[in-house]
Amino acid sequence: MKLSIPGRASATAVVTAAVLLTCGSIAGAAPAPEAVAAAPDLPVANVKAHLTQLQSIATANGGNRAHGRAGYKASLDYVKAKLDAAGFTTTVQQFTSGGRTGYNLIADWPGGDTGRVVMAGSHLDSVTAGPGINDNGSGSAAVLETALAVARSNYQPTKHLRFAWWGAEELGMVGSRYYVNSLTTANRSKISGYLNFDMIGSPNPGYFVYDDDPAIEKVFKTYFTGIGVSTEIETEGDGRSDHAPFKNAGIPVGGLFSGADYIKTSAQAAKWGGTAGKAFDACYHSSCDTTSNINDTALNRNADALAYAVWELSA
Repeated sequence: MKLSIPGRASATAVVTAAVLLTCGSIAGAAPAPEAVAAAPDLPVANVKAHLTQLQSIATANGGNRAHGRAGYKASLDYVKAKLDAAGFTTTVQQFTSGGRTGYNLIADWPGGDTGRVVMAGSHLDSVTAGPGINDNGSGSAAVLETALAVARSNYQPTKHLRFAWWGAEELGMVGSRYYVNSLTTANRSKISGYLNFDMIGSPNPGYFVYDDDPAIEKVFKTYFTGIGVSTEIETEGDGRSDHAPFKNAGIPVGGLFSGADYIKTSAQAAKWGGTAGKAFDACYHSSCDTTSNINDTALNRNADALAYAVWELSA
């Protein structure tokens, strides 16, 4: 996340039951619509394996994966290779910022109505101070694993699915802004929703849902209600991540966040566990943002919520 300006199986059953009830699929009621393929339970071990690879890349490249540095390009190459092997159509978009070359990676899943595109994305760059495993290896790894789950299940949604990994977010959403600005008005209008995932494995986590678009917000809240986890509206990172350029262009946006350098309150600790009076992520933008800086439960829940939203919104 950009530096602030100073100043599941059982869960799926519960969610499915809730959907069936609201659709009237009970005795004596009208028949329910044709069933939609259920989102998979993403193995958190798979998501963590991607984080291990990103950590290794940072370690081998000066300790970071920052814009314009070798670690960033190696991270992009790792993600791209996985997607290419899975059957995605990938595009690398090049831009310049601060005198250094940056890259966005876009991956399209073949099929679906290209006039109605559901996008999920995350920034792949770290700050220069550290490897950026929570910020934002966590979002990047979960988006990657969701894309790979699409391929493994040969999911054929009604809408077209597109995944993205942005460069130079830490410099002010440079990559995502470049992408949005490069779209024609017609192509912008084809994006029915953009979902953003920036820091979803914080070690002292909260469960925050973007409230920018009511329909997208409802999907995420439905998932968390189904697994018995309370959420709050995301305010700490409002406008500070890659959803901002999309929102500014009039595209519906939503997303998840587990907290950065704000302090967890006593009420939040009572609700979510963890430690009151300490930051959600004490290693935010620091060298200690390593694979040790991840809460597995938060990562698992948020990754599954990501997949659930992609399936629900693209069906």
